[in-house]
Amino acid sequence: MVTTTSKGAVPSVMGATDGDALWSVGALLVFKADGERTDGAFTLVEHTAAAGYETPYHVHHGEDELFYVLDGEIDCYYGDDGENVVRAGPDDTVFLPRDIPHGFRVVSDEECRMLVQVTPAGLEKFFEEVGAPAERLETPPPAEPDVVALTAVATKYQLDILGPLPE
Repeated sequence: MVTTTSKGAVPSVMGATDGDALWSVGALLVFKADGERTDGAFTLVEHTAAAGYETPYHVHHGEDELFYVLDGEIDCYYGDDGENVVRAGPDDTVFLPRDIPHGFRVVSDEECRMLVQVTPAGLEKFFEEVGAPAERLETPPPAEPDVVALTAVATKYQLDILGPLPE
């Protein structure tokens, strides 16, 4: 059996409060593994969002996403018109392949915390570009997103912002 290893991947351990933390797109993102550590294979981020938070409806053309919900609940919309909806709560996993339009809304009364794996890595650069270092390890103060600015940056990352989530 032949075993190959990635020359650029870096073995690491991240503690509960370790990782680069950003306030980006209205959520707290703590990067546990990024493209630099995984040699581009994937990114793993702890994503925490307040009750009522929602993403815009969007589609990734370069990555698959996997959500593992730790706390709270989300409704995940997917399909051309968001006609499909699934609810996910603690210990549920949602897989969203590239080129499938999707978005989610936090529907629990408390914040939602989940691990999000993006494969391959690279989308973390989008979140860095549109975000800022987190001032503390909690969700950012509520603010209206600048959809025009997000849309302009998104195109650099093979990401299309399609509009608000379906009702």
